[in-house]
Amino acid sequence: MESSTKPSTPRRDRQLQLRKFGWESTRKSDLEAIVRDRNIVLSPADIKSFMQMTLKGLAYCHKKWVLHRDMKPNNLLIGADGQLKLADFGLARIFGSPDRKFTHQVFARWYRAPELLFGTKQYGSAVDVWAAACIFAELLLRRPFLQGSSDIDQLGKIFAAFGTPKPSQWPDMIYLPDYVEYQYVPSPSLRSLFPMASDDALDLLSKMFTYDPKARISVQQALEHRYFSSVPAPTKPVLLPRPPPKGESLNSRPSDFNPQDGPIVLSPPRKSRRVMLQREGPEGSSYHVDKVDDRAFEVRQATGENTAWREKPPMSIDLSVFGSRPPPRPTLNSADRSHLKRKLDLEFLHPE
Repeated sequence: MESSTKPSTPRRDRQLQLRKFGWESTRKSDLEAIVRDRNIVLSPADIKSFMQMTLKGLAYCHKKWVLHRDMKPNNLLIGADGQLKLADFGLARIFGSPDRKFTHQVFARWYRAPELLFGTKQYGSAVDVWAAACIFAELLLRRPFLQGSSDIDQLGKIFAAFGTPKPSQWPDMIYLPDYVEYQYVPSPSLRSLFPMASDDALDLLSKMFTYDPKARISVQQALEHRYFSSVPAPTKPVLLPRPPPKGESLNSRPSDFNPQDGPIVLSPPRKSRRVMLQREGPEGSSYHVDKVDDRAFEVRQATGENTAWREKPPMSIDLSVFGSRPPPRPTLNSADRSHLKRKLDLEFLHPE
């Protein structure tokens, strides 16, 4: 007897995870949809709230010695009540053993820490912190921050943003398996990259984007940063902006038009009004077209008792049927002309 179990796929695994945590029925959107929706305005308080919930979920994972290893906005789900939840634990692993080695091919490339791009096999919670910093930057910029097309290009994007690391900044860098030397690039100021961010936000970003994973701030330390206690306070989750559900739009509100208030002339979206010539219907009745639309015809009889008769008028009319030229003048032959002349002469000689 064949098994009815469906084959495992990443999409199915994710759905099973959502059902396991009772989240699938309450899921409304994800953070990526919010970042991409240009109709949504994110205030500093909104960004602070999203980041706080993200770090709280990540702190819980790290407290249980779990690495997420796939942090990105698409894996941060938003519920109907505005609560943010971490999802997609397909790459998650238990960490903490000093001798345990992992694969470095984890995370989406744009959210991958530099030590992973240099091929390290031993890492800890700092890789999740780097990805969370990329999400933070994405919320501030409303676009992905570091968009590399390959691992080498990704490192180039990182070094262009934060400067090429020096051995004093990251002593273990030269010992990594895939280390290659890059041309030195000075570090620009974070203010030039994030002009609208507050000083506290820039300070937290700089600590989360630290090159050396040993010196990088932890998730718990990030939650205790003054950025989250300063003004403005984080927006309450229920008040956070969310995109409209799929299949709806901002223009899908019910119309305020009430037919009983009187006639209102609305301009058609495209050419839909035509002047139609009157034609004779059966039994001498005539009809004319009030309005012609691309989808429907409304034919109304002007006179006559037979109201059940309807006919769709043609979309176009050949005016030659009705005579587009004036009728030709009648001509007189020679016999008619002679008869008419004699009649006129008699009337002139014998007037009444």
